Amino acid sequence: MKANRKWLVAALSFVIYQFSFSHVVAQTDDPVIMIINGQPVQRSEFEYSFNKNNAEGVIDKKSVEEYVDLFVNYKLKVQAALDEKLDTMKSFRDEFATYRDQQIRPSFVTDEDVEAKAREIYDQTQQQVDSLGGLIHAAHILLMVEQNASEAVDAAAKVRADSIYGALKAGADFEEMAKKFSDDKGSARRGGDLSWIQPRQTVKEFEQAAYALQPGEMSQPVKSPFGYHIILMKERSNFFPYDTLRNDIIRFIEARGLKEEIVEKKLDKMTEELGQTREQILEQRAIDLSENDSDLKNLIREYHDGLLLYEISNRLVWDKAAKDEAGLAAYFKANKSKYNWEQPRYKGMAYHVKDAKDVKAVKKAVKGLPFDKWADKLRTTFNNDSIIRIRVEKGIFKPGDHALVDRMVFKKDTIAKPVEGYPIDAVFGKLLKKGPEEYNDVRGLVIADYQDQLEKQWVEALRQRYQFTVRKEVLETVNKH
Repeated sequence: MKANRKWLVAALSFVIYQFSFSHVVAQTDDPVIMIINGQPVQRSEFEYSFNKNNAEGVIDKKSVEEYVDLFVNYKLKVQAALDEKLDTMKSFRDEFATYRDQQIRPSFVTDEDVEAKAREIYDQTQQQVDSLGGLIHAAHILLMVEQNASEAVDAAAKVRADSIYGALKAGADFEEMAKKFSDDKGSARRGGDLSWIQPRQTVKEFEQAAYALQPGEMSQPVKSPFGYHIILMKERSNFFPYDTLRNDIIRFIEARGLKEEIVEKKLDKMTEELGQTREQILEQRAIDLSENDSDLKNLIREYHDGLLLYEISNRLVWDKAAKDEAGLAAYFKANKSKYNWEQPRYKGMAYHVKDAKDVKAVKKAVKGLPFDKWADKLRTTFNNDSIIRIRVEKGIFKPGDHALVDRMVFKKDTIAKPVEGYPIDAVFGKLLKKGPEEYNDVRGLVIADYQDQLEKQWVEALRQRYQFTVRKEVLETVNKH
């Protein structure tokens, strides 16, 4: 009786599930393409993922049919992470919120906000500039004097400046004199022209002298930290009109990140008016924007699921495989022939000593120790103080990897470059003809292969654990671009 009842419940559940599924597909322009553990996946999500991972430049492109399995595996792993409540971890919530907020915070800033900020910056600058005397359009002739120059050098420059000033007073052309004598080569090419200057833009000695002039007036030589200036006042004006500076101010707002100030002020105001936390406001904003922007919705979901996928994959596959020494050893033992090599390898070291007695001492020090303990033993025995007694190159060498090993082990006609200060060369180790003797000899390869095995076992278990269905008729309508 129990068995029949169990079958009946399962059958009814299947009928209800099929009805609900068909109903969802029929009621939307974005049909459900698959169900993962009872959760519908819209076609738009699959299309987004498929097209992103098969864009121009992707080498290993997949057909829709090939990609389905990868996508199903991806969603199953995410479901497993949700079941493990990894999305409740503070580290996950903080990282996801940071990324999500980066996408949606700009939406709080309107064109009107930027315009108002630009106006604010302009008004503040205009008030400051005009209150300090406005803008001046000046030109100068500079006779440069180093700040640590001797009195004689300074005096000579002053005499020269007075001479040029006298010539100008007698009617010499300012532009021509600037081109000929000014040490400020940038302005000299323009006849000394400095364009428009605002208060506090130049050194105070220059500014005080320049702002004391009226249009058409010329100063006597003025001393500043740069040398002697002869200044010609061309024009005076109030600050530039807003429209002439607007684009520059907008670029300034972008470059200085001032839009973030606007966002911060808006969020402060909204928390006060709505009685909600920033997190609640930002989360609701993401929901509202995603309803009308499928790309944003998919982007945020992709990052959310990607963080979960990374965390659970690291726990169950990547980090687990790297740290599972017993598992690595067992995998290597069962698949040892997979790592055989065509050329022999020399597992050992090439070393260089000052004293012939150390040749045997080195061998004695490491004999019988595991290979991965050699480096520490040699360092503490021979190089534990300020005197470096030996130089060592340790590894698993194939022919061509190391000249000394080639000559002394593989009997190649090679010349090993001497190590300065360590004239005696030696090698110690063993020749491995067919392949590695332990998994640590090929640890990187074994870890990668063991990870692949754990991955396959995990995916197989997930496919047994969770129900999933793919709608082939919807799959055929996927938009590929």
